[in-house]
Amino acid sequence: MDVIFDDGKISGSQEFLNPEELYQELISHVRRYHPSDDISMIEKAYHVASQAHKDQRRKSGEPYIVHPLNVAIILADLELDKETIVAGLLHDVVEDTAMTEEDLVREFGEDVALLVDGVTKLEKIPLSESIEQSDAKLEMQAENLRKMFLAMAKDIRVILIKLADRLHNMRTLKYQKPESQQRIARETLEIYCPIAHRLGISKIKTELDDLSLKYLHPDVYYDLVERIAVRKSVREKYIQSIVDEVREHIENAGIQAKIDGRVKHFFSIYKKMVNQGKTLDQIYDLFAVRIIVDTVKDCYAALGVIHEMYKPIPGRFKDYIAMPKANMYQSLHTTLIGSTGQPFEIQIRTFEMHKAAEYGIAAHWKYKEASDGKRVEGQEEEKLVWLRQILEWQQDMSDNREFMNLLKNDLDLFADNVYCFTPTGEVKNLPAGSTPIDFAYSIHSAVGNKMVGARVNGKLVTIDYVIKNGDRIEIITSQNSKGPSRDWLKIVKSTQAKNKINQWFKNELKEDNIVKGKELMASYCKLKSINLSELMKPEYMDAVMRKYGFRDWDAVMAAMGHGALKEGQLVNKMLELYERDHRRQMTNEEVLKSISEAGAANQARMLSRKSTGGIVVKGITDLSVRFSKCCSPVPGDEIVGFVTRGRGISIHRTDCVNIMNLPELERARLIDAEWQMPENQEGKYVAEINIFANDRSGLLADISKALTEKNINILSVNTRTNKQGMATLQTTFEVESREELNRVIDRIRSIESVIDIERATG
Repeated sequence: MDVIFDDGKISGSQEFLNPEELYQELISHVRRYHPSDDISMIEKAYHVASQAHKDQRRKSGEPYIVHPLNVAIILADLELDKETIVAGLLHDVVEDTAMTEEDLVREFGEDVALLVDGVTKLEKIPLSESIEQSDAKLEMQAENLRKMFLAMAKDIRVILIKLADRLHNMRTLKYQKPESQQRIARETLEIYCPIAHRLGISKIKTELDDLSLKYLHPDVYYDLVERIAVRKSVREKYIQSIVDEVREHIENAGIQAKIDGRVKHFFSIYKKMVNQGKTLDQIYDLFAVRIIVDTVKDCYAALGVIHEMYKPIPGRFKDYIAMPKANMYQSLHTTLIGSTGQPFEIQIRTFEMHKAAEYGIAAHWKYKEASDGKRVEGQEEEKLVWLRQILEWQQDMSDNREFMNLLKNDLDLFADNVYCFTPTGEVKNLPAGSTPIDFAYSIHSAVGNKMVGARVNGKLVTIDYVIKNGDRIEIITSQNSKGPSRDWLKIVKSTQAKNKINQWFKNELKEDNIVKGKELMASYCKLKSINLSELMKPEYMDAVMRKYGFRDWDAVMAAMGHGALKEGQLVNKMLELYERDHRRQMTNEEVLKSISEAGAANQARMLSRKSTGGIVVKGITDLSVRFSKCCSPVPGDEIVGFVTRGRGISIHRTDCVNIMNLPELERARLIDAEWQMPENQEGKYVAEINIFANDRSGLLADISKALTEKNINILSVNTRTNKQGMATLQTTFEVESREELNRVIDRIRSIESVIDIERATG
């Protein structure tokens, strides 16, 4: 039993191999585990994919077919069924070639076609935009992640193919541009690594971790590689001596076991250095000894032998066999002091547990075939409790921002857990630092909402008591309870509890907030002489719901009622859409009348004190006024003033993100403001818009020409294009009024390939 320094990689990492050699490797992998010798479907898929991708090459210069072959090898190393292997080979054919979904159904059946379709739809989700977070794109990210989890729920094999696809892309990331490397690595670390962890696939998760670190922090990565390599021989010698000692004692105890040594992967070491504030020299347990035995009984017997040999460190023993992790990982972990005084970790598990730890959900695959060719139904549903929980959140929550915050917390890779018991002995797994409130909501929403107290191990405790491992908890409820307190949100630790408390308040106050929101909207329209009934058309309401990330109109009204949305910004958005659809030419008489009315209005407003820049600020004199750069207001926009500290008054649009998200204490500094241009004075105001378009040659030239034709002075244009060919152009220029800005927007909107235009809002 020699030491095996496992690098954690699974197969399929070879570069520049001949496609035929890779195909033979794929077949050898499949034949190692698959009970059927019939590989005709895989062979057919290989030939179809080869033909479909025959004229394509990757950035590395390889034939494109090398990529799907490597993806299929990774899936075969996870011992997945033939349909998944075939879908891995074909996962890019619909997206990148002339082959259609109907062709796939005809050639390979419904099952394969559905898998390829699921992966193709995931390819179209621009998750990378979500990583460089801006409030304007937060709703898009949330909606895209909702789609991803729904795809996972329909068939978990879709995400397994996507993980294999991402792993091979990360292995060949060096051929991408530096900015693409950073973006893809960050997306991998924030989205795909947590999903691989939740599915328990450590083989993929650890390699994705390390590859992400390599491109996000190359200096750290290569420094770790170099420094660990320097002491490699010393560590190997030390761990070999431990393995030899352990082997001797385990064999003397009559226990059959496989023992190996494993250096922890680089990302794990890096996280420990960051979290514990230590240097590499201060981290001694850089490796672990793993003992793999036949039965659970042998696990505990081996643990007894180990604890007789070495002194265990108090508080560092964890029994994940009796109480598995959320992703169903099982092992015994114990940290010990070696004969030289150096600590090291030992993990003890059965062969079945080891396979589950390495391959996660794939190790229990319900689509696996028995030797007679029939499919074996497993019990994977319990492995995906967290996924069902996320899908429940999707149904409960209309607010995408809140969904995103809860999701990021729930996918936290490094959160420690605490295990406790119900009065009937059921085990509950909660985040470290949880309280009886978290426990109550883990049982049921009704228990949490009616909770009035708790007993821990038979004794009454306060609701902020921090639960410890092994606590037996009993929740005291009362039908007379008025429900949770907002203070509970500051106490609870679990995402589930926070979500359910927030849902209670939303449901309790929703009707009141809906009524209030409708009243605010009606009052605003009446004040501004706007016909509300003209705006309340389904197309305008749908546009508003899409823009602000709500699923129904009542949710929009409720948000306005409790202050999350300002009625001015909502009405103005709908009015802008209405006016776009109802333009008409004014008669000469109407023009003269409007000029006359404007003159009278100007004369009346001259009685108010005017500030510089054509702005009247009510109740304030002798203060400098400046226009904020975050939202760039222009004459005609609904505006509001903000009294700054020492820099006068900054003018913002009412739909500016910074104004919408002001803390309650800061809202007292807002002050009414309106436009008032002095006679015979024309001003130039900076406007910024975001243009979304399908990328094409000549697009930027056409947009520049459109602005030049309108005599618009362009200040800056920043462009970026994502993998799906969607171009975003952030354009800054000067205009005299909102009317001129709208004319410019209408002209650009008519340009070929332009999909949408929106004002910058902070």
